[in-house]
Amino acid sequence: MTQMASKKDDVWLMRTYSGHSTAKKSNELYRTNLAKGQTGLSVAFDLPTQTGYDSDHPVAMAEVGKVGVPICHIDNMTTLFDQIPLGKMNTSMTINATAPWLLSLYIATAERQGASQSELSGTTQNDVLKEYLSRGTYVFPPEPAIKMTTDVISYTVKNIPKWNPVNVCPYHLQEAGATPVQELAYGLANAICFLDDVKKSGNLSPEDFEKSVGRISFFMDASIRFIEEICKMRAFNKLWFELTGDRYGVKNPKYRIFRYGVQVNSLGLTEPQPENNVQRIILEMLGITLSKNARARAIQLPCWNEALGLPRPWDQQWSLRMQQILALETDLLEYEDIFEGSHVIEAKTNALMDEAKKELSKILELGGSVKAIDYMKSALVASNAKRIRAIEDGETKVVGVNCYKETAESPLTVDNGGILKIDESALRDQLDSLKSFKAKRNNKDVEAAIQNLSDTAKSGGNIMPASIAAAKAGVTTGEWADTLRKIFGEYRAPTGVGGVGKSQGSAEIESVREKVKAFETKTKEKLRIIVGKPGLDGHSNGAEQIAVRARDVGMEVVYQGIRLTPQQIVDSALQEDVHVIGLSILSGSHLALIPELMRLMKEKKITDIPVVAGGIIPEDDKKELLKLGVARVYTPKDFDLNKIMSEIVDVCLTAHQ
Repeated sequence: MTQMASKKDDVWLMRTYSGHSTAKKSNELYRTNLAKGQTGLSVAFDLPTQTGYDSDHPVAMAEVGKVGVPICHIDNMTTLFDQIPLGKMNTSMTINATAPWLLSLYIATAERQGASQSELSGTTQNDVLKEYLSRGTYVFPPEPAIKMTTDVISYTVKNIPKWNPVNVCPYHLQEAGATPVQELAYGLANAICFLDDVKKSGNLSPEDFEKSVGRISFFMDASIRFIEEICKMRAFNKLWFELTGDRYGVKNPKYRIFRYGVQVNSLGLTEPQPENNVQRIILEMLGITLSKNARARAIQLPCWNEALGLPRPWDQQWSLRMQQILALETDLLEYEDIFEGSHVIEAKTNALMDEAKKELSKILELGGSVKAIDYMKSALVASNAKRIRAIEDGETKVVGVNCYKETAESPLTVDNGGILKIDESALRDQLDSLKSFKAKRNNKDVEAAIQNLSDTAKSGGNIMPASIAAAKAGVTTGEWADTLRKIFGEYRAPTGVGGVGKSQGSAEIESVREKVKAFETKTKEKLRIIVGKPGLDGHSNGAEQIAVRARDVGMEVVYQGIRLTPQQIVDSALQEDVHVIGLSILSGSHLALIPELMRLMKEKKITDIPVVAGGIIPEDDKKELLKLGVARVYTPKDFDLNKIMSEIVDVCLTAHQ
């Protein structure tokens, strides 16, 4: 019989993932959300900050403030948390390659407020491994990047005992197409990589190493299949408890608890009938709240309109209210685990555990996560391709997308398209702020701090003390990263597209293959497409699937991965003699990057290579791009890849008439 809990459970931390335009604007948003009942902060940083560039760097200009807040120096961080006491706040920072630096700025800012490091609580995501596999905001090669991750672990265990130094992140693996088994196996493999490196370093006593295991947390995704998600989370709990005991000999059960926060699935949010996303978000929330023994410690929900563009404060409030109603108005927190003894839940949980153990063993046999990056990346791209094909074939039903498409116009999107429009003056304000900051700082102190940072990196010392000193001296994000780039170099992760096999020939795909052959017959040339990711946007899932499908229908594909300049894409298009340029941009910077590419093409008198573009592009922006001469613009509603391929062939035929 289901028992009531002896006392009502505590409510989880409630967050919204937010930040945009400038530190001042983001601070206003944070204080507004906290006043509405949000109990923790989850900071979104812009792409230049995530990839180690100042806002005035040429590669950064198109991305400043677009998908998060730009933070270049300690004054920016101080403004971001103005009137928010960091000694009492729980702050999650979604930052990875530059995590040691942003944590250093946070520590320096807290000390400006009068708070000690021992008072600070929160999380740095700091999972660089998933960046190579899915998200793309890596900077350095794996070995030095992992060394900096473990530096953060060692430093925080000793100095910031309430801080979670690593948030191992299966969330982005699911967004890249991972199955529940892959989430379990790859997530655990990545955690093993970090903990093995900490242990090997010898920087922590056995007692402190146990504490470091206890400070590892996870950031999870929850899809619409909420029964499966419940079982996945129960499997994670059991596997982590086993792993921490068997592999690391942790005896204290408190340090073996699987602790996780979650943002429910953004991958499944749809542009058609976006109001349906409200139901999706609520149902996905149940997967990580219903089972008491596998309940999230912190939850942040996406907004209903994220497939359309940047959510407004009201949209974030709506997502916050969903959490509050579940936690405060229902009886959810009054009962013990309602799934204990369920043979259905236990059977599914055990099946996931068995499969995950097999996959984890395979990764460890390959030498662990770093050596298995190619294998895991290819597997994720293949899983995502399978997911997309199931939607295209109608095997996976998505209401409003491939079934029940009839709809009345949504009143939610009438006002300004239902999204937040960033004031273009934000970039000017940020650049002025950066220039002013550099003018007033003590350059001798900056130079000394940079030299100390460089010496520390070369010697293999812990990067955190030197980074904190650099933050206080006025070093900028770009200067910190550039110092380390000179020592460690940069890295390009594998694309994973080469390992996906050819799909079975449906009628639709065979039809496109015939069109590609007809192009070859007419032109006596193999149809070649370059798939380009301009700017700093690391969300490569869409570009990878376009590349996979283009190759599947018979095109030759040039895909060099993420972070290319418009100049590099144009030059490659000429060198490779392609027939079409495909651009993928999901960071909101399409109106800066695509016009620049079109300008370069005009300058080089390229008139016979059409351009197609895809991304989260509002309707007004789509019209502007078409006026510029872009041949086709695709958005998340265009899920039928075979149709897209067919139209690309048509565009190429038209260009060669």
